Formats: sequence, structure tokens, C-alpha cells
Amino acid sequence: QLDYDQYRYILYKADKALWRDEGLPFQIQAFHRGFMFKDRVVINIVDHGAATRLAYSPELFDYGKNQFPTPLPADLGFAGLRFHYPLRKDDVYDEIAVFLGASYFRAVGLGQVYGLSARGLAVDTGLAKAEEFPIFREFWIEKPAKDASSLTLYALMDSQSVTGAYRFTLRPGMDMTVDVISHLYFRKTVERIGIAPLTSMFYHGENTDRFVDDFRPEVHDSDGLLLGRGTGEWVWRPLNSHRQLRISVFKDQKPQGFGLMKRDRVFDHYQDLDAQYHRRPSAWVEALGDWGPGAVYLLEIPSDAEKYDNIVSYWVPDPPAAEGKEFRYDYRLHFTLDEALSPKGGKAIATRIGASEADGIKRKIVGDFDGPSLRMLSPKAKIGAEVSASTGKIANLVVHKNEENGTWRLSFDLEPVADDKDKNPVELRAMLLSGPDILTETWVYQWNAR
Repeated sequence: QLDYDQYRYILYKADKALWRDEGLPFQIQAFHRGFMFKDRVVINIVDHGAATRLAYSPELFDYGKNQFPTPLPADLGFAGLRFHYPLRKDDVYDEIAVFLGASYFRAVGLGQVYGLSARGLAVDTGLAKAEEFPIFREFWIEKPAKDASSLTLYALMDSQSVTGAYRFTLRPGMDMTVDVISHLYFRKTVERIGIAPLTSMFYHGENTDRFVDDFRPEVHDSDGLLLGRGTGEWVWRPLNSHRQLRISVFKDQKPQGFGLMKRDRVFDHYQDLDAQYHRRPSAWVEALGDWGPGAVYLLEIPSDAEKYDNIVSYWVPDPPAAEGKEFRYDYRLHFTLDEALSPKGGKAIATRIGASEADGIKRKIVGDFDGPSLRMLSPKAKIGAEVSASTGKIANLVVHKNEENGTWRLSFDLEPVADDKDKNPVELRAMLLSGPDILTETWVYQWNAR
């Protein structure tokens, strides 16, 4: 019966953190059950091959302002757990990862604040029926050595249609990396499974072409989907908050990876001292091994507030998740502030959209590209662009160097189909060229008339 604020009052006592008195490099704290987090999660510690269950006790928690009419049950149990590690100083333990709620988990590296989340698995997400939420029901954490720089834990995932065994290896540092090995066993046929799902928030940004009554110029955890395709092509898809659900599908085979990224890290573009959106990490899924054929899905869900996670992305394999099937997927999650994992060529760094003419029908699309090789080009260099649209007309295409900051700007007009009663979205695609040479990643975008 607790509300959000009442649940936040309940804190694990820091002086009772597991391994605190042993001087180990990692410490563990648990979350209390309550509010949204009602599922019991069993936590086990593995020491020299022997597993011991972590015992719950109300004495482990500070309940703050909460007062209960009767004593809490002695076996009420835990809802999840979090990990601490000295990122900055040997004697200061920073929170680096949290596993709480269904199969959700979050992680941060040095200088980062929590933003987007990862999940163990997505089941029927984005379909016209209720989504199934698998739960990490039990964890086993290997006790680390005194000089350990990584921590290994195992998780049992369970739901009506699927069960799974997971191994996570946490490697804290400037970037936080999480190596994931997942084995999935299907009890029932599932219409759509999402491997390595990421969940983020996009409320509004520089490309939002509708009025948002907000003193902050931009509000989002992530600003784009990055794809490393099996062909070697890199694709950047800016995110947006639409008035209707939008699902984009990017077919691929043997992908390098995908991620919900944060490229814009200028505080002035957010102006939020509390949320610190400029410090929220990107999350990149590096595919390990051959993932075979499938597709990266991107879901953009309508949202009227920043408190809702309305962006979802995951990999959907081509083989159906049928009853009795077994799948294994290995990947490495990177929680990072920089773009070291991105392509080395030019990158799309901004997308802006507005009216091209007074009638408001034509739209002006402006994209900025940056990169070391682009900055070296003279303003007189003959740089062109390849631009296409699924419907409508492209006109007034211009590419020129922005001598104020060294980036290159592509702009063009989009004239939508005048009699498109269904107002279907327009799929746009562009890249910068120097003769036959491709200078940048592929910029793709979905523009909607409604």
C-alpha cells in the first residue's frame, strides 16, 4: 500500500552492507519489498562453490517516516539489489548497478547518473495485447577476491512463457561494461521476443516540431538509436516523441550491435540542474558471436511527461520462439559517456525541423554532421549528399560548412504528398558524399504529419 515517497523512505542501512567489514572491493545492499516492487527476490551468496541465502531482517532497513500498525513479518524478503564499488577513491563506495523490478537493471560508470534501463528479455512488447514481463526471481553472487576488479552474478528469469538462466559480469570503471550470457527455454510459443532490450525516455528535443511548454530546451535520456550493421554500415536514427505509437524495424544479419545513445552533452541544451540529463549514459549492445538474421526494433510511444519511459529497442531473431525451443545470446553492454564505440567517420550530431514556407505544408529538415575528417575539409570542398524519401518530394538541397564551429550542415525541403489522407509517416534517409566516397554514417528519420 506504500506510495512512491513512502517507499523511498525505506533505505538499506549502509553499515550493514554485505562485505563492508571485510574490506572487499564490492559491497551489496538490498531493496525492500513494497510500492510497485512486490515480487519476492531470493539472493544467494556463493563462496568457494557453496551457496548461502541472504537472510532478510527488518533490522537491515531504516524505514524513515513510515510507521506500520503491526510489526513486519520476519520473512518479508527482498525486492532487488544494488552494488557499490570505489570508482573515485578507495574508501568511497559509489553505486554502480541496480537490479530492481521484473528483469530491469541499470548501471553507471564514472561521472554518470542513472538514466536508461536494460532488461533481461522483452516478451510481446509493442503488440496489440498485454506485454508479458519476465522476472529475475533469484540471484547468486560470487564473493569476490580482495583484488577483484569485476563481479559475477547469476540470475534465474521466469514468466508464463519462458524461463532463462543468465550470467552477468560487472566491470566498473570510466565506462561500465556488463558481459551477459543468456540461455532461454520456451514453455510456450511467443509472438515476439526482444533480445537485449533497452528502455529510455524522450520527452522533447531539438527536432520536436510542436510546442512544449517547458523552460528546458530539451528533456531526454537518449537522443538516438545507433545501429552497427553486419554489412559494415552505421546508421543513426534520431528519436522523437510522436502523437501515436511508432514502430521502426531495421532488418539485419550478424549485427555488430545497437544502442540508445546520448550524443548531445552540452548542459546549456538541457538547463536542468536536478535531473542532469547531460550526464546520463548511452547504452550500447555489442553482439558477441553470430546472432544470425533478425531485426532491431525501435518503439516510440506517445508521452506527455518525462516520468514515462517511452522508448524501447531490442533485437528480434528470425527463428520463431516456439514451445520447446532453446536460444542462447551473448552480448556486452557498454554504459558510456563518449562515442568511442561509434563509427570513425562523420556523425549526425543534430536534427532540426520546422516550417519551410508560411503555409506550413513544406517542412525544412536540417542536419548537422561532425567528425575529425569533416573538420579538415575546406569550406570550398565539393561535398554533396544523397537524400531520399519514401513519399513526397525533396527540394532545395544544400550542403555547406558551418564556419562558426567547423561542422557541416545538410538542409532540404520535404513536400509531403498533398492527398495522403492517412498521413502515413515519411521515411527519410541521407548521407554526405565526396564524389563516390561516403563521408558519414547513414542518417535516417521518420517524419509524421500527425
